Amino acid sequence: MTQTLPTIQAVCFDLDGLMFNTEEVFYVSADVLLQRRGMRMSRGAMDAMLGRRPLESLTAFRDYMGLNEEPADLLAESRVIFHEMLIDQLKPMPGLFELLDLIESKNMPKGVATSSPRDYLNDIFGRFDLAPRFPIQLTAESVTQGKPNPEIYLKAAEHLGVRPENMLVLEDSETGTRAAAAAGAFIVSVPHEHTAGHDFSQSKYIASGLNDPFILKILSQV
Repeated sequence: MTQTLPTIQAVCFDLDGLMFNTEEVFYVSADVLLQRRGMRMSRGAMDAMLGRRPLESLTAFRDYMGLNEEPADLLAESRVIFHEMLIDQLKPMPGLFELLDLIESKNMPKGVATSSPRDYLNDIFGRFDLAPRFPIQLTAESVTQGKPNPEIYLKAAEHLGVRPENMLVLEDSETGTRAAAAAGAFIVSVPHEHTAGHDFSQSKYIASGLNDPFILKILSQV
């Protein structure tokens, strides 16, 4: 990579699939929901859902699978299955806590900008005592338009007190990457099993994980 690197003054994290393996858990829980209806989960259904706010996500899921049920009803049922699975299956993504330690050693502001709702974020963060480490927390309720609209990342830059181009955004999905790119942020995408086939052409860099040498390099220059 030969591009000129910007001065990074803040870092903003996505949540699901980026900080924790929740996309993996959700795929399995969605498969359970569909098996109750004589169907199975697919990569296409997952792609339609990723990065969106919950009701928007379940609407896309309903439409993709050709279900006749209300998205709100599907959402309520899927949440019960998902939260039961979280007890045993939730894990931080490799390199997460080491990266947080590095950012904090630089006294750099950081935040989270997720399409998930506030109570969900509180639940996930509460399991790992992360809330004190993220003074800036933007959720589905923080915006009028969800990703891929750039609103949440424009707000994140404002709350972090930096220009978008000086904010490193870490995202795992095409939808989130498009939102960050549209906001003008320096976007690094970190795909996983369920997003490896997404279009990350708007990303500045595609990382192998949160411990990718490029991420460490750009932060070491601070």
